[in-house]
Amino acid sequence: MKTIGILGGMSWESTQSYYRGLNEGVRDRLGGYHSASICLISVDFAEVEALQRAGDWDAAGRYLASSARQAQAAGADFLLIATNTMHRVADAIEATIDIPLLHIADATGLALQRDGLRRIGLLGTRFTMEQAFYRDRIQSRFGIEVITPQREDRDFIHEVIFNELVHGKVVGASRDRFLSIINDLAQRGAEGVILGCTEIGMLVQPPDTTVGLYDTTTLHVAAALDMALNEK
Repeated sequence: MKTIGILGGMSWESTQSYYRGLNEGVRDRLGGYHSASICLISVDFAEVEALQRAGDWDAAGRYLASSARQAQAAGADFLLIATNTMHRVADAIEATIDIPLLHIADATGLALQRDGLRRIGLLGTRFTMEQAFYRDRIQSRFGIEVITPQREDRDFIHEVIFNELVHGKVVGASRDRFLSIINDLAQRGAEGVILGCTEIGMLVQPPDTTVGLYDTTTLHVAAALDMALNEK
C-alpha cells in the first residue's frame, strides 16, 4: 500500500471527509483490520483564505508548496490537495515535489467521461466557477463543456461555502436554493452537476435531486484508493 499525502485544512470540515473516506475505502477493499497509510499536513485556512481574497496566488502557491514538501519528506508516495479551489496553484506545487500530484479535476473528468457526459454544470467557490484553471482542464483534457450558474447564484454559492459550510453549518434554506440552482443548470442543458467544492457534499447529496451529482471529494478519494492500492 502506498502512503497517501494530503494537504488539508482548507477547510478541515472537508478534510475529515477525506480521512474517513480513505480509511473506509481501504477497509472495504482489503478487509480485516486494514486502514489507509496517510500523511496529512493540515494548514491554517485563515492564512490561505486571506491570500485567496487578496488574489495573491503566487504567495498561496509558495505556502502550499512548502507544506507539500513536508508531506513528501514524511514519506508520502503521492499527493492530494483536499480542496478544489487551491488546485489554482497545482502547477506551483508540482514544480517543487518529486512525487505525483493526483489532480481533483482529472479524477472528476474521468468519471464524467466514463458516463459519456458532454455538458456539465459546475458549482464551487467563486474562484473555481469564474477562473479558467478548473473548467479549462475539464474541457481540454476530457472534451466536456462546462457551464456555471448565473452571477447572482454564483455569489450566493460562494457566500454559503465561506459563511456556512467551512464552519460546519448546514442550513436547510441554503440547500433549497442550491437545488434550485442545480435544476436551472439542468434546464440549460447540463447532463449532471459537479459539486466542485469539497464542502458542498455536506449540504447536497444525490437523493436530494434527480440531476446526476458528481461529488469531487468522493471521486478524488476513489482515485486515490486506486493509486494507493495499485488497482488501476
